Amino acid sequence: LLKAGWNTVFCGRRKAVLDAAIVEAGRTEAKALAVACDISKAGEVDDLFETVAEAFGRVDLLFNNAGMGYKSTPIDEIPVEVWNDIVGVNLTGSFLCARAAFGAMRKQRPMGGRIINNGSVSAYAPRPGSVPYTATKHAITGLTKTLALDGRPYDIACGQIDIGNALTDMAQPMTVGVPQANGSIAAEAVMDVQHVADAVVHMASLPLEANVLFMTVMATKMPFVGRG
Repeated sequence: LLKAGWNTVFCGRRKAVLDAAIVEAGRTEAKALAVACDISKAGEVDDLFETVAEAFGRVDLLFNNAGMGYKSTPIDEIPVEVWNDIVGVNLTGSFLCARAAFGAMRKQRPMGGRIINNGSVSAYAPRPGSVPYTATKHAITGLTKTLALDGRPYDIACGQIDIGNALTDMAQPMTVGVPQANGSIAAEAVMDVQHVADAVVHMASLPLEANVLFMTVMATKMPFVGRG
């Protein structure tokens, strides 16, 4: 986004990691700002958007990208606190950020903006033992559809990118072996995460009269389409 000319706010819990990401992006004409924030906490999200307003005056794009999961586990062995943590980040965090961004976009002049939610192929089909993660990603689909509807009068577009096996630190186990629907453990094909970034920039670059409501970007040979 920085390289595409967007003034960009990097948000996450650890400011040192955010600062490192800005450095990695390199020198750009666009401005970057790192703000430490736990998006599962309403007060911190409100403070985040106040900081954004003071720094840039308006909000034109929100990418709801924060998320967490848990190891493959039967539902009766999943601690309630794990469920609460995953719902707090994946769903409540997306709600809180979308709520703040929607309010800013509705009130600013010129009015409008775009919200992109990071869903998952799990929003369509679960992995074994993934109740908390899969439930939140199905809920993100509902959030996306409702925001796309409610945003119409205010020129607020909302879309969702569903990602399958992008090679990040979190996805590294895919290259070694993960549980399959038939009970086996198998390595899966992965793709460069840059393809996801390119897709997000494309979605963000559209005029507000156009919207990518849902896009799936996935490793071509991952075991998602089909049976087994």
